[in-house]
Amino acid sequence: MNTEARAPVNPEISPDLPPALGPDDPAYRVFIDSLDYLSAADLARVEEAFVFSEQCHRGQTRISGEAYITHPLAVAGALADWKMDAVAIMAALLHDTIEDTGVTKAELAERFGKPVAELVEGLSKLDRLEFASQHEAQAENFRKMLLAMARDIRVILIKLTDRLHNMQTLGSMRADKRRRIARETLEIYAPIANRLGLNTLFRELQDLAFHNIYPNRYDVLARAVKSVRGNRKEMVQRILSSLTDKLAQAGVKADVFGRQKTLYSIYRKMIEKHLSFSQVLDLYGFRVVVEDYASCYTALGALHALYKPLPGKFKDYLAIPKVNGYQSLHTTLIGPYGTPIEIQIRTRDMHRLAQEGVASHWLYKESGKFSDDLHDKTTKWLESLVEMQSMSGDSSEFYEHAKVDLFPDEVFVFTPNGKILTLPRGATAVDFAYAVHTDIGNRCVAARINREFAPLRTELQNGDQIEIVTAVIPNPNPGWLKFVKSGRTRSKIRHFLRSAHHDSSAALGKRMLSSELARYGQRLQDVPTAGWGRMLDRSGAQAEGHILSEIGTGQRPAADVVVELLGLDPKQALPAAASAPVLINGTDGVAVHLSTCCQPIPGDPIVGSLDTVRGLVVHTHDCLRIRRHLGQDAQKWIDVEWASEIHSQFDVRIRVEIRNQRGVLAKISSAIAEADSNIMHISMDDAGGMYTTLFFTLQVRDRKHLAHVMRGVRHIPEVSRISRIRDSEERAV
Repeated sequence: MNTEARAPVNPEISPDLPPALGPDDPAYRVFIDSLDYLSAADLARVEEAFVFSEQCHRGQTRISGEAYITHPLAVAGALADWKMDAVAIMAALLHDTIEDTGVTKAELAERFGKPVAELVEGLSKLDRLEFASQHEAQAENFRKMLLAMARDIRVILIKLTDRLHNMQTLGSMRADKRRRIARETLEIYAPIANRLGLNTLFRELQDLAFHNIYPNRYDVLARAVKSVRGNRKEMVQRILSSLTDKLAQAGVKADVFGRQKTLYSIYRKMIEKHLSFSQVLDLYGFRVVVEDYASCYTALGALHALYKPLPGKFKDYLAIPKVNGYQSLHTTLIGPYGTPIEIQIRTRDMHRLAQEGVASHWLYKESGKFSDDLHDKTTKWLESLVEMQSMSGDSSEFYEHAKVDLFPDEVFVFTPNGKILTLPRGATAVDFAYAVHTDIGNRCVAARINREFAPLRTELQNGDQIEIVTAVIPNPNPGWLKFVKSGRTRSKIRHFLRSAHHDSSAALGKRMLSSELARYGQRLQDVPTAGWGRMLDRSGAQAEGHILSEIGTGQRPAADVVVELLGLDPKQALPAAASAPVLINGTDGVAVHLSTCCQPIPGDPIVGSLDTVRGLVVHTHDCLRIRRHLGQDAQKWIDVEWASEIHSQFDVRIRVEIRNQRGVLAKISSAIAEADSNIMHISMDDAGGMYTTLFFTLQVRDRKHLAHVMRGVRHIPEVSRISRIRDSEERAV
């Protein structure tokens, strides 16, 4: 776990070497004394684990020259501060033994028990595997760590303390390695610590990363903060006294103390909000810690009576806690001389939870509810990561999706039943739909936000109530990937599209292969198993479905596959002939079958073209985009026809010209609904006169259904004209 901060390992460690740390070493004694909460039996097991780890690492040193055992001892010591159990402490002491000393999991399990061995294995890197790039290796290690963390939360707590000690001791490394490790810490490990509510650890990791990425900026900022804080003491003391006196007058028992901004938080605020150093430091932060829940609101009222609150700067994280369990009241007041004062108000239990997060499950078990609730929330989050991983195409994709969900800046929204959902800041109605249920997300077509229809890409705000309108048939739009915020949502959309694309292209490939086999008097079901075996061996494909999918997408000619399947000499292959008509079964296509330029629907005369990327693309005969090319490259074009039974819905665009009168849109929507059609999208071209043009994207079954819908709309008195939008007409719109 610490390869970046370790000198090369001596492959032949002599058992005669003296121990690097003995029982009388001060560092070891401090560590043992910190374990006074363990039973005598557990303490003995921990001591045995230390001795074993020291023996395994004997002769190894870190790049700094220190004995390597100092690293696992420091990691275990940090866990002891959280009062972690003996299993976690032992795993911390042994966390590098599998990776660096040749000890096996079986040996650890036999000596220290299976739970310890499982934790150590979960913490071990994948150094023995070869990856195409550093990014791929990082992604796979990240995936492995999070899956191990989902099985046991102690994995990530050990990993985070391991990373903290590594960051504290980066000084001996090359500058480029320090920056690389620091960026990884800032992008991955600090957000994980924040997501788990480990606030103290989170801020320390941020500052250490900042120091190693931008050492000059860090030093300049540190000197500036040190000089300014001396000049602020009088103002801080004045504000502190006024807050304390006011709370005492209101009968609120409270501890009031100033909040020190970390250097990284100052730097980030300067960059993100384009503020000068003096503007950032003009903000004074104070924390008020009270005895109980009700006192939080009493204190808030008292402080708002003392100084005027700044509008729009109040946040109630008591009623609706953050996703990492954090609870506080936040408000900003206008203090003496117009000075902004940021106030956080919380109980003592909330304060402990804010500092230690999920570690408080062990540290403050006697507190009961707070730590247990956070532990349950964390478990659910980890379960969602496992689900995300199962749907991602590879480790890199999972890595990118998970990174998105690690930043907990969130909004709180409501379902129609009043249930609260927490989503990332910038989340859309589509993110909400997938947060409710995967099937709701796959079938969503419209959204009502606060009882009014709104585009699916609308960013949600705190307190919004959202209702999702769904279709019968799942049909996620690939365009959603451009605006969805949640990594979980993104992975689910990609999973559906990947599956749909494969299934539809494989079905098309099967029909094309059957048609080609028929020219040789053969049927697909009669192809010998040996033929498929030969085809799979030579192509490198994993299954027959992959071959069929490649045929359907134009990557592999059906004629070449037939030659291979039948074991023919290529010279014996029949000359290419005009393709027989291909029946197009009902499908949503996911941009595989149906062209978006002319949007063919059953009943339209159609023609298909083979595209090397998208497979068979179907157009209407009168589509302007293909009309000029029909005479060119004849083998590219395939006669196609609709299947006799189609049960899918197809998108089609219509234009409706109306007189500007109140309620006409509602009449049109009702007529469309009565005709058993769904509205997918609405837009408007309002010139400001007596007439307005509306553009609808509807779902219909075929041309007859479209005609039925249009008749219903045409009968509305305010409708002056209705027409289907063709490719040529769309250009003129």
